[in-house]
Amino acid sequence: MSVLKKRMASLIAASGPISVADYMALCLFDPSDGYYTTREPFGAAGDFTTAPEISQMFGELVAVWLYAAWQAAGRPANATLAEIGPGRGTLMKDMLRVLRKLDPAFVANVALIETSPRLREVQKQTLAASGSRIDWHETISSLPDAPLFIVGNELFDAIPTRQFVRIGAEWRERAIGIDEAGEFVFVAGPATVEPALLPPDAAIAPEGSIFEFAPARTATMEAIAERIAASGGAGLFFDYGHLEPGIGDTLQALRKHRYEDVLATPGEADLTSHVDFAALGTAAKVHGLDANRATQGDFLLALGLLERAGKLGANADDAAREKIRSEVERLAGPDAMGTLFKVIAVARADTKLPFPTVS
Repeated sequence: MSVLKKRMASLIAASGPISVADYMALCLFDPSDGYYTTREPFGAAGDFTTAPEISQMFGELVAVWLYAAWQAAGRPANATLAEIGPGRGTLMKDMLRVLRKLDPAFVANVALIETSPRLREVQKQTLAASGSRIDWHETISSLPDAPLFIVGNELFDAIPTRQFVRIGAEWRERAIGIDEAGEFVFVAGPATVEPALLPPDAAIAPEGSIFEFAPARTATMEAIAERIAASGGAGLFFDYGHLEPGIGDTLQALRKHRYEDVLATPGEADLTSHVDFAALGTAAKVHGLDANRATQGDFLLALGLLERAGKLGANADDAAREKIRSEVERLAGPDAMGTLFKVIAVARADTKLPFPTVS
């Protein structure tokens, strides 16, 4: 049994079951034994591979979009280019390479929002030759008071979600307790959810159905939206999830690129759940922003993914062209990330953004 699991077991034994949201927070962000504070999760040697690690084309196209957003906002000279949850720094590295060619003025102020000291060191190594001055921040609130152009990839899925299980006519908060054998198990806690928060199909959901509600995610989007509403800019965020709210258990654990029981190895596997993009859109609109959503595939193809792939492969050999083709399929194919992953763009109404929107 891991150190974190022993500590959590002691906590539950002393104080009772803990919510799914608290369990996720401890597993992922515990200061001494949490997943993101102790491990290198990214890439083939880690537990999962993100879009920037799959292909340079992802970061290049995101850079093109951010540059268009900056132009649409009037090319503000004091803008901050930021990434929240920057992983190893690969996305920012690819973006800076492109943006420096398009207009160095846009990358005068670069910021990374990262809470993990270990990941900060990795990011510093990745970006050492970027040619840009980069500042690191713990939170959005410490960013400069300036137009903000911010991107996040696979950020919201790791922010803890609450879960509620249908028991009779009630929706009770799902929690983690300990069974007679000393193993972690899901139990129903005493808390319930406001009926107004439930999606339309909740009324016909069968016994035992799960509803996920992530106020910490919407709070993060609101913090970003508040800054953009006050100072201008735009935000672009990618994650796997759904465009409309619904019923279903999407909590999952990933370790060494394989799914496993979410209760099996706390602190040793990545824990995530699907993101409700409708809820993120509502959070942005609360602050007066426009919020456009689409699938990742539609977004990247509209930005010129195929054209960029063709240019990269024009003078390549057969092996390199096949690699590029495979990257395109993984990023935008309907059976890969293209449909499962979604994207949301937020900006003030006076900043007209190019976007293949569905809402």
